[in-house]
Amino acid sequence: MFLTIEEMLRFVKDEKIEMIDFKVIDLIGRWHHVTIPASRFNELTFVQGIGIDASSYPGYKKVASGDMKIIPDSSTAILDTFCELKTLSLICDIFEPDGTPYLRYPRHIAKKAETYLSQIQKGTALFSPELEFYIFDDIRYASGINQALYYIDSEEAFWNAGEEDYPNLGYKFPQKGGYHGIPPADATFSLRSEMVRLIEEAGVAVKYHHHEVGGPGQVEIEVLFDSLLRTADAVMVMKYIIKNIAYLDQKVINFMPKPLYQEAGSGMHVHQYISENDISLFYNPDGYACLSQLALSYIGGLLRHGPALLALTNPSTNSYKRLIPGYEAPVNLFFAAGNRTAAIRIPTYDTNEQSERIEFRPPDATCNPYLALSAMLMAGLDGVENKIDPSAEGFGPFEVNIDEMPEDERAKIKVLPTSLEDALNALRHDYDFLLKGEVFTEDLLDTWIKYKLEKEVEPLQTRPHPYEFELYSDI
Repeated sequence: MFLTIEEMLRFVKDEKIEMIDFKVIDLIGRWHHVTIPASRFNELTFVQGIGIDASSYPGYKKVASGDMKIIPDSSTAILDTFCELKTLSLICDIFEPDGTPYLRYPRHIAKKAETYLSQIQKGTALFSPELEFYIFDDIRYASGINQALYYIDSEEAFWNAGEEDYPNLGYKFPQKGGYHGIPPADATFSLRSEMVRLIEEAGVAVKYHHHEVGGPGQVEIEVLFDSLLRTADAVMVMKYIIKNIAYLDQKVINFMPKPLYQEAGSGMHVHQYISENDISLFYNPDGYACLSQLALSYIGGLLRHGPALLALTNPSTNSYKRLIPGYEAPVNLFFAAGNRTAAIRIPTYDTNEQSERIEFRPPDATCNPYLALSAMLMAGLDGVENKIDPSAEGFGPFEVNIDEMPEDERAKIKVLPTSLEDALNALRHDYDFLLKGEVFTEDLLDTWIKYKLEKEVEPLQTRPHPYEFELYSDI
């Protein structure tokens, strides 16, 4: 809903809006919100903003200096259909009390990344993420001093084929057998269609939706291309809509990269290219897979900085349970046309000058999309600035299943990090490309690394795992 402030105030009055909801994102990637009555919504809201305590948001201020203010972005307004009272929702930016942008706020990072692109390269960076996720019927978990457990169930799951619940009508997907499955086995089709309807009503254009490989309710919704900032906004809006419409249907959404052992993991593959006047600057009909030199240099930057990138694009400990061989998830740093085991795939079914693109396949939806997309762009632009040749650096192209390559040849291919700790260490030693144009700051990156290590990596390392009891409890 792209409205001017004046148009929005008139819309609120004419449509009898009762509440105005302001959403902000923390550093880790979760939304928070604060709501005011529509009677308090006026021009000053977009100048003075709403006061908040930013010390309560993970990754932000200390308690002694938590006072901040949020100011809504008028171009992000949507009607929130999940509220009983008629509510208008806006995404906000965080500012210091003196009105300067808060340097750790991810939306500011995205804006600076787009500005940096305009300074060194013509065109607009466009992105299209594929959100994969599971729709479950039941999920339980606990982690305490004397217990650690999780339990998941899905009406589509193969493990329910023999249940005596009456009537059990069968129609279960086999393990890793759900790709493009149809009803009645595809029990989430109508729910997904409702998700897409609401996502499009919120102004996010959807390419398609379908059942994914994971039999117990894995699905995908892919959106069309948009700018970096708008794409990151769209990811947050989509996750909010998807979770809430499922909740109303007594389902639960799970965006974890690997919620089920030995079942397909969920990624967030990101298609991207630079466009000018509706022409992809990544296109050259005479190049490899119709790629221009600009595109190859951009690929070189993504792959050279791939290990560090994963600390932002795959920022959960669970991310690295997905990035393992045998599940179409990338584990090696190389590019190729049409090869889904590559970290960067060049789609071959849609080669044209309007939308020639690359697909960066490692990311997943546990990322903060503003940081992840910005980091990808900065890595690609570093490749452009330094004219990085991916082939000269050993990044391919490799158009074969690398698992079938001779071991000595496969050993030459660089690998992705195998844990969040490894990725954070890579980022610690390779982040200068993110500091260009003051897009990212050392303060933000140091905070990110410290938070992830102290709040996620180290606590998990010190906890017993249920499987350890199977291995060792009788020794």
